[in-house]
Amino acid sequence: MENSRRDFIKKAAIAAAGTYVGSAFSMSAKSYARIIGANDRVNVGIVGFSDRFKDTLFPCFLNHQKELNFDITALSDLWNYRRDLGAEHIKNKIGHGITTCRNNDELYALKDIDAVIISSPDFAHASHAIEAVRNKKDVYCEKPFAETMEDARTALKAVRESKQILQIGSQRRSGQNYQAAADFIKQGKFGDITMVELSWNVNQPGRWRRPDLVAKLKEKDTDWRRFLLNRPYEPFNPRIYLEYRLFWPYSSGMPGQWMSHQIDTVHWFTGLPHPRSVTANGGIYQWKDGRRNWDTTTAVFDYGPLNDPSKGFQVVFTSRMHNGEEKPAEIYYSNGGELNLITNTVSASGGLGARAAAAMKMKPNLLPEVKLAAPTLQAVASANTGADVLSSNHMRNWLECIRSRKEPNAPVEAGYRHSIANIMCNAAVHTGGKANFDETTQEVMVNGKIFKYS
Repeated sequence: MENSRRDFIKKAAIAAAGTYVGSAFSMSAKSYARIIGANDRVNVGIVGFSDRFKDTLFPCFLNHQKELNFDITALSDLWNYRRDLGAEHIKNKIGHGITTCRNNDELYALKDIDAVIISSPDFAHASHAIEAVRNKKDVYCEKPFAETMEDARTALKAVRESKQILQIGSQRRSGQNYQAAADFIKQGKFGDITMVELSWNVNQPGRWRRPDLVAKLKEKDTDWRRFLLNRPYEPFNPRIYLEYRLFWPYSSGMPGQWMSHQIDTVHWFTGLPHPRSVTANGGIYQWKDGRRNWDTTTAVFDYGPLNDPSKGFQVVFTSRMHNGEEKPAEIYYSNGGELNLITNTVSASGGLGARAAAAMKMKPNLLPEVKLAAPTLQAVASANTGADVLSSNHMRNWLECIRSRKEPNAPVEAGYRHSIANIMCNAAVHTGGKANFDETTQEVMVNGKIFKYS
């Protein structure tokens, strides 16, 4: 019987999970598992040779690719310099050459690509995810998932209609400490959340700057119009191309890069789909280098049941780029204490103690001291590549789900939800107003009007 390579992979994976044995084959699920593990490799293409891919995603992939029998066989990048650089880097690490593609049309014309890792600019993630699933590829998609609601809605629909495996790059969802925190809160042991503090601070003038690369980039060596995708046209600008995180509407900067990681835990731990409202303040106070995105941000989110404004809590996100070490902080508060994801502990710190309770003839309310599971690296087949633990576990989860066809730790809905919070924050940043979300239209609203990024 003649089956395509891709059909074979899917049927073998399903059989290995024990959910289906095709009548055309006379082997057991265990036999399928051996075949697919030993002989049938899953080939992955790379969309964008970025620093994020080179320094984190690729080392994470290398941690697990031999054991799970995955390979990288192609790379798409619009800029010939990075395309060649990426091909050489991957060849040196993986032991063989790969096919280079000038764009994604060429990538998806290849017949042996089963999945892609998307590490393109922020504003392109949703469009590239849509393109991938419509070409029947499984996807690892970096965050932020989308920076406009139109992109977010279209991508959510495309992924769910496709039945492809898509993992959002929200790697906290693959950390044992975060999973333990989620369980503790969901089981009611923490009590009602009353406040969440999120922060992410750095002091790096060069963060998101690429001056050496900017000097190399010439318009003739790339495809500027294809790069812009659905963003308004503006003349070629190598800084926007390479330092996009500093330039709205190609990135929202702090909210999209950092807050999207942290706000995702709020949605995960509580089951709430998005904030009820967002306000924000900040500006470019230190690094006046032509950037459009703020170097200092404070955003306040109101969360709670959509139909009961009497219940809820605040989330405060703060970020500064002119003072601080990169030690992201996430602290959840209840009346009984705190859940601290810096120290990975639950404690009675700040809880209702005996003296304060007695003054109002109440009982003390103090949480027990609990040490959350520390993040540990799951089985690694190859030598340690320096990849961080959460990202390595997250990559492994995606690879395993391609085999099993099970839903990954960070499915497309996780990306959709952090995108709503991100876009609401952007709306507050760019209008100075309070952003809300219309459940019926799935639009971000400010003063009764739909927020538009342009």
